[in-house]
Amino acid sequence: MRGIHLPVWFGVADLPKAIPFAWLYATQGMARTVLMTIIPLRALELLGTAQEVSMLYLAVSACGLAVSLTIPLMVHLIRRRRVVVVGTLAMMVAAVLLLSDNLFVYALGMFFYVAGSIAIDVSLNLYLMDTIPRRDFARFEPVRIWFMGVAFIIGPYLGVWLWTNVAYWLPSLLTIIFSMILMGVFLYLRLSDNPAIQAAKTPPPNPLRFFPRFFRQPRLRLAWLLAVGRSAWWAMFFIYAPIYCVESGLGDDVAGMMASAGSASVLLVPVWAKIGRRFGIRALLLAGYAASAVISVVVAVFAGSPWLGVGLLMAAAVVTSLIDGAGNMLFLRAVHPHERPEMTSVFATFRDTSQIGPPAIFSVLLKVFALPAVFVAGGIGMAAMAYYARFVPKRY
Repeated sequence: MRGIHLPVWFGVADLPKAIPFAWLYATQGMARTVLMTIIPLRALELLGTAQEVSMLYLAVSACGLAVSLTIPLMVHLIRRRRVVVVGTLAMMVAAVLLLSDNLFVYALGMFFYVAGSIAIDVSLNLYLMDTIPRRDFARFEPVRIWFMGVAFIIGPYLGVWLWTNVAYWLPSLLTIIFSMILMGVFLYLRLSDNPAIQAAKTPPPNPLRFFPRFFRQPRLRLAWLLAVGRSAWWAMFFIYAPIYCVESGLGDDVAGMMASAGSASVLLVPVWAKIGRRFGIRALLLAGYAASAVISVVVAVFAGSPWLGVGLLMAAAVVTSLIDGAGNMLFLRAVHPHERPEMTSVFATFRDTSQIGPPAIFSVLLKVFALPAVFVAGGIGMAAMAYYARFVPKRY
């Protein structure tokens, strides 16, 4: 498919910057995903148990939350353009540190990996909201998710395969290359900052004071909560599903293949988005959360049969991709334009919260129960999200 046809194929021909933005997200996705499955597998090698891996993720994610809260300060002081550059540099540093056999250095690499991802993601979302008209968010969000989804399909398996079959350092090299490509494309596009959020001479804002304002708004609060649930399930999938493969005797290659195959479900996002526009986002979210809850619990029931467990995890990924049909549209529609930088930074904490909550819960569960308990807990969490999805406005 030639690139010139992409805007027509995705239905965004009247949005000239939609596809360039989508390519930015795809490149960012490749920089992240090549190491994504390797990180928990390597952590398992260094630590020995899934419970200790959970504790490591908990510590790193807590530090990542602190980084999220500093993004408004960074945007205020050095502008978004430089925040993107800092984020890509952090990803490159992470790629090098994650080659270490020293646990402290490895954990530091995980921190740089998380911090770089957050800085890039928040900044690109701010540029997106300045560039794509608000009324067109519903059309662009599936395109963004689709392009990132392609990266999530290719990256995990490619990274693990290179790590196990070619050279352990090649995935890190690819991460550095894709980070450089991301920086180059971003600088080439010459995206400009919104004048309303240019670096100012006034004292930098205190990010903590934005939290009360954010959570006093019911629509923003609901968008954040549902995003936490969705992200938490995927965090569980990308961390514990590969560990399940290894502990079940299926090996690293199967773990990488499963992560990529599960990610392939996001290719269905344009279909889910059309269904959402036809029947409503609320119906789409209810179906996705409820189906994910049921199948996640069933995974635990049949976890003793590894290949059946893998198949059920794939099915769970497909139904969870229904939720991605809505993406972050609930937030994009609810946020006021004059509050975008501050509210986007607060909303972005859903990712860190979803990275902190599950490892904290799972580290306790895994002290008493076997690994399948993780999938039961994930199912219960998705059932709770199905309940809250009932409060999504009908007009969405």
